[in-house]
Amino acid sequence: MTLRTAETEVEAARPPTLRILRSALRSALRSTWRRGSGVGLALYALALGGVLGLASADWATRGGYPFGGVTVGAWTLWPRAGSTAADPYTRAVNARRGEIPLAVGEGLLMTAAADDAGRTLDAACTYSITGATPPARAWTLTVTGRGAVDPARPVIRESFTSTEVLRERDGRFAITLGPEAEPGNWLPSPRAEGPLRLALRLYDTPVAASAGSLDRDSVPAITRVACRS
Repeated sequence: MTLRTAETEVEAARPPTLRILRSALRSALRSTWRRGSGVGLALYALALGGVLGLASADWATRGGYPFGGVTVGAWTLWPRAGSTAADPYTRAVNARRGEIPLAVGEGLLMTAAADDAGRTLDAACTYSITGATPPARAWTLTVTGRGAVDPARPVIRESFTSTEVLRERDGRFAITLGPEAEPGNWLPSPRAEGPLRLALRLYDTPVAASAGSLDRDSVPAITRVACRS
């Protein structure tokens, strides 16, 4: 493989946003070298500032909420995601996703991307989600993936609700998340492999305004059972 071929492959693998920003920066540099004047330097400074600003904004809003999370066990609570006190980055993430988050008086969002041992949730593994949720009139537990859904795997179920989940006599529940069918409350993985994320939404809950008072025993435990080789 020649050096030029390797550079071409690396360039093709870059995200579209980075390729566009890099092209704009190169154009600004060429213009600066041609003119060699104060106007060219000013244009270069403006272009560089614009590229850095766009790149940082894209990085800050590409994933989840960057600030305001409260960690309880394997879960991260986002009590201010839908409040008027939400920071500008949180509002930008909501706008980019096209989502309307739960307001403080409506409920609370909890997300988990790892199990209780800190290992990233993997679609190739089986997990046991056990325990109970904080007090709420209703709740939903949804599994999502940070990638494309496998078209070879039909969508059987993406979530459980508090009205349909099977419970023990003491009111606690046990949900199995994994690629293979399981008896009881089975939540299938959306694809054969890759990272997963769980979203637990509590509706009409009194803890929405006091998320910091929750402890590890008040949220469901996430335990890895086995992984396919």
